[in-house]
Amino acid sequence: MNRLSSLLVLLFTLFAASFNAKAQEDSTAHTEATHEATESKEALNIKKIIFEHVGDAHEWHFFTAGEFHATIPLLVILYSPTNGLSVFSASKFGHEGHREVHNGYQLVDDHYKESLIAAGTPASDVEKIKNGSILAVDGSKVYDFSITKNVMSMLISVVLLLWIMMSVAKKYKQRGVMKAPSGLQNAIEPIIGFIYTEVAKPNLTNKANKYMPLLLTFFFFIWINNLLGLLPGGANFTGNIAVTLALALVCFIVMLVKANGHFWGHLLNPPGVPFGVKLLLVPIEIISLFIKPIALTIRLFANILAGHIVILSIVCMIFIFGAMAPSAGWGFSPVSIAFSVFMFFLELLVAAIQAFIFTTLAAVFIGSAIEEGHGHEDAHHHHEVEEIIL
Repeated sequence: MNRLSSLLVLLFTLFAASFNAKAQEDSTAHTEATHEATESKEALNIKKIIFEHVGDAHEWHFFTAGEFHATIPLLVILYSPTNGLSVFSASKFGHEGHREVHNGYQLVDDHYKESLIAAGTPASDVEKIKNGSILAVDGSKVYDFSITKNVMSMLISVVLLLWIMMSVAKKYKQRGVMKAPSGLQNAIEPIIGFIYTEVAKPNLTNKANKYMPLLLTFFFFIWINNLLGLLPGGANFTGNIAVTLALALVCFIVMLVKANGHFWGHLLNPPGVPFGVKLLLVPIEIISLFIKPIALTIRLFANILAGHIVILSIVCMIFIFGAMAPSAGWGFSPVSIAFSVFMFFLELLVAAIQAFIFTTLAAVFIGSAIEEGHGHEDAHHHHEVEEIIL
């Protein structure tokens, strides 16, 4: 029950953060390559391809074959003071390149921006509008609570996580804990044991059992979403800074709420330190307190986002060489595919490592806040782990 409660708290926190922050990159640049026979065509826009994949969207796009777009429209939930609450499918906006106004709202894409520039809107103002955002035609404020690609990916991961954990829990209830594990138990039990012995117990000591549900939720939630993001057409959920920030805030809030007097005393009034030094030391300690969630946020976000961009860049090199000469594209294909496969397997390892590091840091931060005043060796251990991982 404690694990389910921790998972639900984390779910609702991430759900709210995903509504208010969309890690969507602006990809408005279109280039043209001219032929000697004066025939022109739109060049391959690598930036657009990459950032459309790693960004959020109101549609889940898998692939394009000629004029066919394998896309699943998602649920759009909007509120504006003039239009009120509107709920409809993203397909109501039409397809890319032929976007339409629906219920007084416009989905922004490159063609819409081009129309704004043609109507006389300064290009500098148009550049500030993000692709994939939704604007009210009358210019009123829009509050977007839509089920975007990242939100849908999160819901899928939560359903998958609940199914795995409840299946394992059901087997333990039926067979007991003394019988040899089978099925999913064989995969999950060693991981839970590893998190307990290598993460929770060294950092939380006698309170390890109390925080295991939270730590396991962190680990499995991040790990599963990292793996789902590596599937073809998968969402870059954990490569969204709004998501990693929400995860870090959950850890930060738990740390502050559970912190004891010993922690606050050493933070705000370090014992055995001259008053003049305290004036310098206390602000530094307070700053370091807020650096902790920032470090959690940036580490996970940057590593996952970088992995996606590297793999996509290597694949796109086939088309870059192919634009120079078809033979060059075909010749570079084996090299590109080999590097992509290598990076994919490397990212499988990174997916687990980043989940482990985030969970370990969360345990270290919470452990430093709840440790008792007589544990100087424990405090030294916490600082050593922070320095190594950060």
